[in-house]
Order: sequence, then C-alpha cells, then structure tokens
Amino acid sequence: METLAAYERLVDAHLAAYCEPDAARRLALVRETWSVEGRLVDPPLEARGHAGIADQAATLLSQFPGHRFERTSALDLHHQFLRYGWRLCNPAGETVLAGVDFMDLDVDGRIARVVGFFGAEPAVKA
Repeated sequence: METLAAYERLVDAHLAAYCEPDAARRLALVRETWSVEGRLVDPPLEARGHAGIADQAATLLSQFPGHRFERTSALDLHHQFLRYGWRLCNPAGETVLAGVDFMDLDVDGRIARVVGFFGAEPAVKA
C-alpha cells in the first residue's frame, strides 16, 4: 500500500468488521485486512488470528447491539505504523467510548497488530 487513501480504506474496513452483524461477512472483512497471525490488544481483551479477531468483534456486537465504530481523526503514519482516533456510537449517534488505536502493518500491507487505548491520556501527577 502506498497511498493515504489505501490506508484509510484498510482502517475503515477494519472498523467495519466490528459493526458487521453477519458472521460470514465479518470474517471476510477480517481476512481482507488482517495478517493470518494478527494480534489485537485492547484494555479488556486480546485476540489472535482471523477467527479470534472475528469472534472478538462478535462479542462486542452482542454487548453493544446497534452501535458502530467511527474513525474520528485523520491517519498519522510513518514506516509501517499508523495511529488514529475512534469512537463507539450508540444508535442515537452519541459517543459511548472513544480512544486511539496504534496499528503495525506487515510487509503485504495487512494489519499485523493493533494496540488500543480507551479515553484520553492520563494527566501528569504533580
């Protein structure tokens, strides 16, 4: 992948997998965007491989029915790394959770790893 638009499509397809109610389509989105050995790490969850990541998305869909993930920032990238802000919206469009993901891409331009953080950065203690 060479263009910003291609990276945006990759990230948006990754987020779309977490909004996809159809299990076969969700797994197809994961396979399109993730390397076979991909690893996703969020504060409460960790998943590996296509099936594990698709299962994690299914779990989140069951916990937050009708909700959707949206990218809230442009992509910031260098080398094979990128970051972006996101939010989880309820059916009324209100933000339920927000955070930032850091993504590491493999040599084929697929997602090798995502590390997510929820909320704003913690304040420095005086």
